[in-house]
Amino acid sequence: MHTDMFKEDNAKIRNQILQAVEGMPDEKLNRKPTPEEWSPIQILDHLQLMETTVAKGVSRELKKETGEKAVKKPIALTVSRSFKVDAPKHVVPTEDFVTLEEMKERLNASRNFLYEVYSQATPEQLKQKSMPHPVFGKVPLVQWFPFVGLHEKRHFKQLQETLSKLD
Repeated sequence: MHTDMFKEDNAKIRNQILQAVEGMPDEKLNRKPTPEEWSPIQILDHLQLMETTVAKGVSRELKKETGEKAVKKPIALTVSRSFKVDAPKHVVPTEDFVTLEEMKERLNASRNFLYEVYSQATPEQLKQKSMPHPVFGKVPLVQWFPFVGLHEKRHFKQLQETLSKLD
């Protein structure tokens, strides 16, 4: 499969994220360091919402007869937290109390959905079609898969900072 190298990178960062919160009490994981900041659970929720949004969007584009080809974008910049991006409304996390077990199920479901969508695409489709990104503009579908991992790397740093503030 053509996405194997991204699968490995995406799996690696997801494992680091899950290890960072493993064994912590749900009460702590649902606590915000400040009213403006996200709790660890909200960061995880944002990740599964983003992954689901990407999978839905790519799936929608793949079903279209024609697509817009786009040049590759510098998506590696995603990891840098030197510029702040407000989360689009549809990926703003829940305010509800969510257990880590439940959140792991959501993360697992979004990952499986993403893999399913990509397994149905041809390398040609992934190159020939694109989808808009709020910062980068039109991004080729082939780049959305690694984007998910890069986006998680960005938030892994945030998660580590948040956890250290809660100690």
